[in-house]
Amino acid sequence: MLKSMTGYGKAGFERKGIRYTIEIKTLNSKTMDISLRLPGLFREYEMEIRSLVSASLERGKAEVAVSVENIENSSGIHISKEKLASLYRELESVYGELGLTPGQELIPALLRMPDVMQTPGESLDPTEWEEAITRFRDALDAVNDFRMQEGVVLESDLQNRIEMITERMHLIVGLEKERSERIREKLRGEVERFFIGANAPQFDANRFEQEMIYYLEKLDITEELIRLKKHCQFFQQNMQEESSNGRKLGFILQEMGREINTIGSKANDAEIQKIVVEMKDELEKMKEQILNIL
Repeated sequence: MLKSMTGYGKAGFERKGIRYTIEIKTLNSKTMDISLRLPGLFREYEMEIRSLVSASLERGKAEVAVSVENIENSSGIHISKEKLASLYRELESVYGELGLTPGQELIPALLRMPDVMQTPGESLDPTEWEEAITRFRDALDAVNDFRMQEGVVLESDLQNRIEMITERMHLIVGLEKERSERIREKLRGEVERFFIGANAPQFDANRFEQEMIYYLEKLDITEELIRLKKHCQFFQQNMQEESSNGRKLGFILQEMGREINTIGSKANDAEIQKIVVEMKDELEKMKEQILNIL
């Protein structure tokens, strides 16, 4: 079953008047690329968080953010005015470049940024960290559920496109017999025109036959059609495997592309080449979709 690399998950917990919200967003990437935005209390656990995210998501670009929100008037909470002012000035600069004016509505959003709200001299105790790590797992589970749902949509789209390519391949098979007959008739006419009659030149019949066989083999696309059919079947089989493997599917599409290109170059037939163009179009759309598959 296919799994998308696009996903989103959210979870949270509360401690001592502070609400911690964990958000994880993922996009496609060739490798595992993790970006963390953590408040001070979580900095010492950064490596553990990275390891947990990497093990759960396998591949893709992951943006992990933990935001904080004061839900009580707790004396233990300290707002870093320097950090808040610095962020506000940066936003003012961006707003100015866009011709906009920032307002007070930005303050609640800025308070959720890492290190703006601080709890001086404190760290997460083992029990609190266990709760936090459980919530990280909840958010990662939500991301994977999202990825599975997206994967179902991608699988349906790819299945439709591989069926379109297969249908067009069958059209080419039907046209191939007519094409072969036209080639034979054309060659027969050329032979009669040049080598039959009183003034016909002398030639080596055996060598001529060898050259004819070589020429016909160069135009034959039977092997390419057989290989393309097998590649299509192999692609469908791999989509049904338990584990999602976008790289492998990408390699199969490359092989399909080689066979389709060879069919187009050898066919020397307007109708077949038109169908080949349609097959290439479907193949390119499939390649774009594969980039987002885990």
